[in-house]
Amino acid sequence: MRFLPEPPQRHGAAPAGPLDTDVAVLLCNLGTPDAPTAPALRRYLSQFLADPRVVEIPKLVWALILHGIILRVRPAKSAAKYATIWTPEGSPLKVWTEKQAKLLQGHLGERGLRVRVVHAMRYGQPAIAATLDALKRDGIRRVLVLPAYPQYSGATTASVIDDVARWALQTRHLPELRFVNRYHDDAGYIGALAQSVREHWQREGRGDKLVMSFHGMPERTLHLGDPYFCECQKTGRLLADALGLKDGEWLVTFQSRFGKAKWLTPYTEPSLVKLAKAGTKSVDAICPGFAVDCLETLEEIAQEARDAFLAAGGQRFAYIPCLNDRPVGIRALADLAQRHLQGWPTAAPHPDTLALQRVRALAAGARE
Repeated sequence: MRFLPEPPQRHGAAPAGPLDTDVAVLLCNLGTPDAPTAPALRRYLSQFLADPRVVEIPKLVWALILHGIILRVRPAKSAAKYATIWTPEGSPLKVWTEKQAKLLQGHLGERGLRVRVVHAMRYGQPAIAATLDALKRDGIRRVLVLPAYPQYSGATTASVIDDVARWALQTRHLPELRFVNRYHDDAGYIGALAQSVREHWQREGRGDKLVMSFHGMPERTLHLGDPYFCECQKTGRLLADALGLKDGEWLVTFQSRFGKAKWLTPYTEPSLVKLAKAGTKSVDAICPGFAVDCLETLEEIAQEARDAFLAAGGQRFAYIPCLNDRPVGIRALADLAQRHLQGWPTAAPHPDTLALQRVRALAAGARE
């Protein structure tokens, strides 16, 4: 096996990064096309849909379907959908993920943690491997990989770990690596979601029902042992409890079906249509499985699902945005990262140590 060249050794030198640290947090999100165009979507989807974690079909059979049918038809349709949510700064997922990384850096720094925070995408740019290479060049020797997926799934969290592992197979001198597998029941995360819902209700009023829509997965993944469905259900129950909701006032659903196979149920859009036809006049929708807003939340839920509910007789549909750059959400991420960074000495100086450093600095100033 051939390994990639190592960066030049800096024996005894401090890390080259701006924070004088050898510890980093790598915040990994799914990814996004470079532009809302068919060519950009073709590049993005060819990487995304070729991942065996995403589509568990025999490789040769799927390659014929993917390149013979899907990549000829779907890019243009997906590009049109992306165009409806694209911002002057680019894709919302890219914009929000970049902001989250910067804010997480700030929150950890305010706590006295000398940690560098960077972001990467599982598909598209910036790529995980290239980002890890850059961290190594800056002298980073410890990396906490934080996938932006509250609920674990083989198609998301495990795929990030796969990508890190592929990079590791080509790397001679590996950094210490830690992974956050899930935070679906984390108290800070649930509390942040609950606060966002309460604040929405205070501004906009409360709907008859709260619909919690999660990304869909083929039902067979549940029977094969993937915990995703169960973790989504637990998130839903904990959020409902935090909000004091009673049975019948909330509902967990699953969106984004693809192909003819049965996916996790109940499906989001048919559930909304059923609610409207049964007399439900208003709903609030939230997507607790997404760390930031993206195509699936802004187009599929806030546009398509809304239109379906209203067309079926509903009168009011309100989408509650993802946590994005909300301070309460960033604090929850910082708490999560800080717990997983424990034991790395340069990551979290003890408060007593920081206090002693301040006393010594004051004493030195007084002597001068």
